[in-house]
Amino acid sequence: MIALTLAEIAKIVGGRLHATDGTPVVTGSIEFDTRKVTEGGLFLALPGERVDGHDFAAQAVASGAAGVLAGREVDAPAVIAPPVETKHANAYVLAGDKTGDGAAVLAALAKLARYVTDQIKDLTIVGITGSAGKTSTKDLIAQVLRPVGDVVAPPESFNNELGHPWTALRSTEDTKFLVLELSARGIGHIANLCEIAPPKFGAVLNVGTAHLGEFGSREGIAQGKGELVEALPEDGVAVLNADDPLVAGMASRTKAKVVLVGENPNADVRAADIELDEQARASFTLKTAKGDARVKLALNGPHQVGNALVAAAIALELGATPAEVAERLGAAERVSAHRMVITDRPDGVTVIDDAYNANPDSVRAALKALATISRATTPARRSWAVLGPMAELGDDAVREHDEIGRLAVRLDISKLVVIGDAARAMHQGAHLEGSWGEESVLVPDADAAIALLRAEIRPGDVVLVKASNAYRLWRIAEALLEAGTK
Repeated sequence: MIALTLAEIAKIVGGRLHATDGTPVVTGSIEFDTRKVTEGGLFLALPGERVDGHDFAAQAVASGAAGVLAGREVDAPAVIAPPVETKHANAYVLAGDKTGDGAAVLAALAKLARYVTDQIKDLTIVGITGSAGKTSTKDLIAQVLRPVGDVVAPPESFNNELGHPWTALRSTEDTKFLVLELSARGIGHIANLCEIAPPKFGAVLNVGTAHLGEFGSREGIAQGKGELVEALPEDGVAVLNADDPLVAGMASRTKAKVVLVGENPNADVRAADIELDEQARASFTLKTAKGDARVKLALNGPHQVGNALVAAAIALELGATPAEVAERLGAAERVSAHRMVITDRPDGVTVIDDAYNANPDSVRAALKALATISRATTPARRSWAVLGPMAELGDDAVREHDEIGRLAVRLDISKLVVIGDAARAMHQGAHLEGSWGEESVLVPDADAAIALLRAEIRPGDVVLVKASNAYRLWRIAEALLEAGTK
């Protein structure tokens, strides 16, 4: 963050000083975990379900923080945020926020992030949204832009009312690009995030069924996702997926320049002649108005082609040549954990850890990658899909889980292991689609899945692990890899 005194921060957020004359200067990072507080940092006192950050204010200052941003008075130098309507707050924080203190801190954090990003000269803000692929695309864009200048991007999926301003405040006077994910649980959420850090570039990847329970329909999701392109300025750029009609249709909702990407012949930045290797890594011809170039990705999964096109379009708009874009995309590595991490055990078992999160679109993509990898050899390798529940699907949960089970059968996945009663419809869908015997198995929890896999997998098998983040199923992948070293 740019250096600011506590007095300046209080003025920016409309708060008041407590136990300080306001002269301490914040020169470090902003943190909501006392274990990560840096010298000269600012500690966010946020209430949660189990602990309240206000109780750790003194500890944070003792660890080096210059002060605290709090919702009420604490036993440390602080800026006390003014109270706000709780409708502006993040549901994650409100789960343990009985007094509205968390809402006040988040609103103040948003004001501070807007002020800081407004002060940085020549800062280009890039926003990405979509039902699936935001984090992988964010990582690609950051790597493609890094040769041009300093890039700030969120770790993992920091993309809500807390993670969004927290990431923006990582920016300094030297930052040239701020690459942000934008998530939404309802109408107006993305518009609010755009006010915190106004983007010049906005990319919409797809409109799927993630958060269907909150939005009610794919059209509702499209309405919410399209708030990103509506927020772009006239000299901005909207990058839209030409292969998704609901996304391509957002072109009429923006005054910015529109760049279409995809395999569609009408796309401005297009992928042609796509090929997949034995680990589902894609090669394709990048076709643009500036010329063509051959791209070979080191990332796994055919869905990475669309993500790469978005990164390519943004880099091209910023002046890169197709050859430069191809070189940078080819050098891009996986950054975020538990996303299509493919590891070969010494005995030949391949473990695909894609367990960070799951929605119907990302599960379909992962299953297709599993099928591609298992069939890359002759004879085909035996494939396992170890799948847990997908969250936030509302009334469509049973239907969406059922369709995933059916898809696993249609893709000829050898073994489907469904975890938990919440995903039972996935197991039932597989049976109704034609699986027989033990091709599909329903187990109660991760431990049961681990026991089953340890007993039945054999050298040469390919195992995919995927579920919504809350279920932490990456421990299954970790257990399999640990077993492979013994």
